[in-house]
Amino acid sequence: MPARGDHEARRAEVSEAVWLVLATRGFGGLTLRSVAAQMGVSTGLLTHYFPDKRALIRHAVEVAERRAQQRRLHSPEREGLPALRSALLDVLPLTPELAVMSRVWVGYWGGALADEDLGMDQQRRYARWRAALREHVQAALRVGEIADSDPDDVAAASAAFAHGLVVQALFDPERFPPARQTELLDQFLRSLAAPGTVPVVS
Repeated sequence: MPARGDHEARRAEVSEAVWLVLATRGFGGLTLRSVAAQMGVSTGLLTHYFPDKRALIRHAVEVAERRAQQRRLHSPEREGLPALRSALLDVLPLTPELAVMSRVWVGYWGGALADEDLGMDQQRRYARWRAALREHVQAALRVGEIADSDPDDVAAASAAFAHGLVVQALFDPERFPPARQTELLDQFLRSLAAPGTVPVVS
């Protein structure tokens, strides 16, 4: 039996290969064969880690989530709208690396819609994201930066706006370069402003 350190090193190698396949082919191209080819090994070796395609997809989601958690995040100067802006900027494909990450997740959505368990996982993922956005919205409401409104609605609208912009930027990067993505986000945030206020969002 291989030593624990060897096993962990091999699993890290497998995870890296899974990510490289996701980055180049997306979830649609993720198979045991494609990961094995990326590693230069037989598919038989991978069956020690993934008995079927479902197990492979589960691991791929874990890999994608770790990558998302490790990305560099924007740091707002204060809570409220600046913090909401930072949280939304963090999901936009503003760099080539983030564009790859966005393509991976957008590609995953189709599989999640077709699989009840994966769909429930994605539902919970969205619920956590909206809850985090809601905290920023509530802070903005407390200091009067945005018009009186339901924080759940504003959080949902913010999430919908950001992911809608992600999809447009992925399909038409020339029309939606990073600078325009940022400006459109700032326009959206200004639309939330309370009457008579000029919110600072940058």
